[in-house]
Amino acid sequence: MAIPDTAMILAAGLGKRMRPITDTIPKPLVKIAGKSLIDWGLDSLTAAGVGRTVVNVHYLADQVESHLKSRRTPAITVSDERAELLDSAGGIIKALPLIGSEAFYILNADTFWIEGSRPNLVRLAEAWDASKMDILLMIARMDQATGYEGRGDFTVAADGSLQRFRNDDASPYIYGGAAITHPRLFAGKTAIRSSLNRYFDEAISAGRLYGMPMQGHWLTVGTPEAIGEAEAAIAGLGQESHG
Repeated sequence: MAIPDTAMILAAGLGKRMRPITDTIPKPLVKIAGKSLIDWGLDSLTAAGVGRTVVNVHYLADQVESHLKSRRTPAITVSDERAELLDSAGGIIKALPLIGSEAFYILNADTFWIEGSRPNLVRLAEAWDASKMDILLMIARMDQATGYEGRGDFTVAADGSLQRFRNDDASPYIYGGAAITHPRLFAGKTAIRSSLNRYFDEAISAGRLYGMPMQGHWLTVGTPEAIGEAEAAIAGLGQESHG
């Protein structure tokens, strides 16, 4: 098992639901329990042994770049989207020359997790099988999530393959904002505004979208109100671990 040495963090979004906070601060720099959202992700990458990370920037990009300069690990390269916001897949395609030719992690800048017994990104690498997977998603159960308001994203088959969640499914899982894929998935594509959801659906159609259930607790912070919820959940988890 080899840990991918490169990751991409998607940090270019406008964070509209987080207003008025994001009127002056880009969402990746919003602090939760004293740590900015993007640093939760970068720290997880460092703990897993990932050496290089590409971060795309658009909204209040100067602030994000200035913050990233304070990091020593992982080594960070910025993919500049100031001219045009390209959405998740478009941002990855634009950054492919920076990402390289090997499998890599994708992380959202506004979701993070408290680890279980072993780092989830290491577990994700252990589960990755390029021969049968186009994309491997870290997924979370509804009962191990804070801040999520949806009905679920996927259901998991016995072999770990994923299908889109339907209303009659009994055990929905949430996409946890972390994945492994390979640059070949985006080869020949143009860097225009496009969503990763399209690639998820194409991988489902090919039987090549898989999920790895995470360990620990997953958090998403989409609104100002969710900050307090996340901090309360983190404090509670800390008390449990010391109980």
